[in-house]
Amino acid sequence: MKIVVLVKQVPDSGAERNLRADDNTVDRASANNVINEMDEYAIEEALRLQEAHGGEVTVLTMGPDRATESIRKALSMGPDAAVHVLDDALAGTDALGTSKVLAAAIGELAPDLVIAGAESTDARGQVMPHMLAERLGYAALTGARKLTVEGSQLTVERQTEEGYEVVTAATPAIVSVWDTINEPRYPSFKGIMAAKKKPVATKSLADLQVPADQVGWTGATTTVLSHSKRPPRSAGQKVADSGDGGTALVEYLSSEKFV
Repeated sequence: MKIVVLVKQVPDSGAERNLRADDNTVDRASANNVINEMDEYAIEEALRLQEAHGGEVTVLTMGPDRATESIRKALSMGPDAAVHVLDDALAGTDALGTSKVLAAAIGELAPDLVIAGAESTDARGQVMPHMLAERLGYAALTGARKLTVEGSQLTVERQTEEGYEVVTAATPAIVSVWDTINEPRYPSFKGIMAAKKKPVATKSLADLQVPADQVGWTGATTTVLSHSKRPPRSAGQKVADSGDGGTALVEYLSSEKFV
């Protein structure tokens, strides 16, 4: 089975994250950038499938030079190789443009299965797997808490607020996973050393035959017009119960449109 895992480098969610003042994009240069947490579960699931069914696992990343750090970290967990889509013209690319570039890269790799995290901690859009499935003509099995593979048949337990749904599809397909699906392994010293020698192919927009005017700032269909810091938390409103506390509470909730 040929598996591609989507990996994104994001600012560490445990630290303060900021937007740049000049273009309202995430300030990645001054952040501690790490692998998107949910993508580690995607890597682990791909490795478990490889151990059970054989094949190869390739990491796919789109990002600037510094994304190489996250690529090597991903490879140290066990994948066989990586593809890094790197091009100066990609700066400012929105989700729609990103899906176009990643779909072109996936099309070249021709995998049986693409696995992604259910969301990234910087954007939290949860749209990329659906966009890629539409562009590639793949089945989309999203929000998985469990994935079973039998030949070319995939079965997913799709996590919902009420429980889960059972969804099936044939390969090729794209599956997005939540952090309930497994427990990612820690890279071993052997894995870290081996990652330094694993092949990482660099692809430009020209290599993927994606026109530069369809991505970046020029091709973006969305933009952030302005941003501001979250306001400091204000003091709460106290309701003294003099026999009418319940009424006062309901009136307050109604004024805030909670009821």
